[in-house]
Amino acid sequence: MTAFVALLRAVNVGGTGKLPMTELKTMCEELGFGAVRTYIASGNVVFTSRKSESAIKAALEKRLHTYAGVPLGVLVRSDSEMAKVLADNPFAKMAPNRTVAIFLDKAPPADTLAEIRGQKGEEVKLGRREIYVHYRDGMGTSKLVIPAAKTGTARNMNTIASLAKMALEL
Repeated sequence: MTAFVALLRAVNVGGTGKLPMTELKTMCEELGFGAVRTYIASGNVVFTSRKSESAIKAALEKRLHTYAGVPLGVLVRSDSEMAKVLADNPFAKMAPNRTVAIFLDKAPPADTLAEIRGQKGEEVKLGRREIYVHYRDGMGTSKLVIPAAKTGTARNMNTIASLAKMALEL
């Protein structure tokens, strides 16, 4: 069994149309995933499975589409991949709450950095299947637009560290 982390994209986890984490946990258990645990109310779930990453992604996206009535994206990483995202953070000396990894299904396109708009004090580096961003002045006032990140989902380094730890403990 491999431990995986699934990161839901564009899911409203609070307010109208929300997806309660208890419901997400139940969905994962119904799909046959083991040792299911959610982390904070922002669409993060850790579990074990014998299925491949692509099979997990397809099953979760199908189940979430049925639940929500609209397609919802899911990004999946194994426990070792999540640990590597954390270890490869090029901004490790920066504030972890101001540094994110934007998770993608595949490697960022070669023109990712050239396509960025609205960049002020933010620093951007490309990872294997991630785009790392350090928001020097915080995300709240940033006008940064990264077109390659459109289908991705971001998590800050504090969340990534917690999810990596949870996955490695399964």
